[in-house]
Amino acid sequence: MPPDDEESNFGMTQEFLFSKVNIPPSNVHRIFGENEPQKEAIRYSEIIKSRLNLKNDFPEFDLILLGVGDDGHTASIFPDQMKLLNSEKICEVAIHPSSGQKRITLTGKVINNSERIYFLVTGKSKAEVVAEILEKKNGYLKYPAANINSYNGNILWYLDKEASAWLKLNV
Repeated sequence: MPPDDEESNFGMTQEFLFSKVNIPPSNVHRIFGENEPQKEAIRYSEIIKSRLNLKNDFPEFDLILLGVGDDGHTASIFPDQMKLLNSEKICEVAIHPSSGQKRITLTGKVINNSERIYFLVTGKSKAEVVAEILEKKNGYLKYPAANINSYNGNILWYLDKEASAWLKLNV
């Protein structure tokens, strides 16, 4: 989808983040969601490879910001597409399980190779999933977000009051 589509992650990020900070447009490399997905995944992978250093044979981001969906997905890695966590590719095409929408996602190995990973999670609809993941209960590894573990050990979860409502831990 193009960046002006209401479901565009880039459009949301542009509106709520990039437009609020002084960042040169040349430093923003968006995924062209309006392009053919397989070709775009390859194109975007090449951009990443050309801009980042490799570590463990994968590009190393300084920081990755992630969210968590009600179903425990993160990036566009959904519970029915866990193979994307172990893909040897940088980017892959994921398919939204409800809408069938094709999305470009970083793979698990690239995400986990990042220097730092921060989860930003809001909303009561995510409280149960967040609690299962952080408290490691009820088969929590069924959630893609539970399988994100920085190889460098730097992972932080930022939760609002609603998203943390089911937690029994002191976090």
